[in-house]
Amino acid sequence: MTASDPTPPSLWQDADFRRFWTGHTASQLGAQAGQVILPLIAVVALGAESRQLGVLRAVQQAPILLLSLFAGAWVDGRRSRTVMVLADVGRTVALAVIPVARLLGVLDIPLLLLVAFLVGSLTVYFDVAYQTSLVRLVERGRLAHGNSVLEGSRSAAQIVGPALGGALVSLLTAPIAIVAGSFLFALSFLSIRRIRRPEPMPAPAVRRARVRRQIHEGLHLVAGDASLRAVAIASALFQFSFAAVMTVYLLFLPRTLHLPGAAVGLVLAAMGPGALVGSLLSARLPARYGHGVVLVSAAALADGVLLCVPALHGSSTVTVAALMALDFVFGVFGQLVDVTVVTVRQAITPIPIQGRVVATINFVGMGLTPLGSLLGGYLAGALGPRTSLLLTASTLVLSPIFMALSPLARLGRDLPRTDVF
Repeated sequence: MTASDPTPPSLWQDADFRRFWTGHTASQLGAQAGQVILPLIAVVALGAESRQLGVLRAVQQAPILLLSLFAGAWVDGRRSRTVMVLADVGRTVALAVIPVARLLGVLDIPLLLLVAFLVGSLTVYFDVAYQTSLVRLVERGRLAHGNSVLEGSRSAAQIVGPALGGALVSLLTAPIAIVAGSFLFALSFLSIRRIRRPEPMPAPAVRRARVRRQIHEGLHLVAGDASLRAVAIASALFQFSFAAVMTVYLLFLPRTLHLPGAAVGLVLAAMGPGALVGSLLSARLPARYGHGVVLVSAAALADGVLLCVPALHGSSTVTVAALMALDFVFGVFGQLVDVTVVTVRQAITPIPIQGRVVATINFVGMGLTPLGSLLGGYLAGALGPRTSLLLTASTLVLSPIFMALSPLARLGRDLPRTDVF
């Protein structure tokens, strides 16, 4: 079955895609639970201060800056599913260190920083590999459907993961709660290992190419293509600001609003249902209104809604409901942007260089997140969480403004293709 066939079978009829989806979903669920539990371990179990939390998040994000370009070149020369399996095994072992260290009485901030860095490093490889693997597993004509499905599963993970993490921290101790993330990475490993469809090794020329030259090829394509270049810059503006916002947000909820761990999990989990809706919309709206219109308008709505959060006070049911509603709206439009951007990037990137382009955009787009996390922690300590949250949320609007002035705003319903490299 090719992309040109008028009635291609559903992806759900493909057993290997179902295994891939299961592994991806389990991995995303583990990652989402860990995003809540690791900071709560620092804040609740170890009494971390605002700047220490900023350092923790920066250390977890630093591998994006340090390893993305190398990871892209490395993944392009190997079977992407093998990379995913190895990353799952590594994250399973790394997270298992935390409860063991707690039982032995040796868990402290430096050890937590080490685990966060290891998990962040392996996540870089997994994320590059899974986006590359999808292109090698399904036809180009079904990429939008495949991305919608995978992003839908990531949305489901955002529903369950934070709520699971917050609930486990409340019911158990935070270090023991991290076992859930470790178990889910193990499940991902087992599922991806069961994929039967052979994944051919990349061409010998790709494997033998020097890493420096491969990295240069990825940088060259992203810098030379107006749309890919705009994706990278818009992503950088958003990710830097969002890293600062989330660092302050994770302090604002428990310390300024005095929400318990379970309530924090519910608030963060509210992005998940919204993201699920956004994933469903992403399969329809760009084809109807054009990719550029959807990108700019959805980004403006997603980023603008977070400006309402600093106005909330107290820990009442009304406050929690308002936070959940705002996070739901952010999830809808934020996810719509994410899926649309991935589809644009995959459609205009040649298959042999997908990994390097993903890594290059991750490097440029997310490489500043450690600095954003450090800035958020510093501002929260200097100005207080509420003022810092308003300030950092205000900078999010830079991304949709840039997109509105870039070639992305002019993308129509049909995307340009780059088939030759």
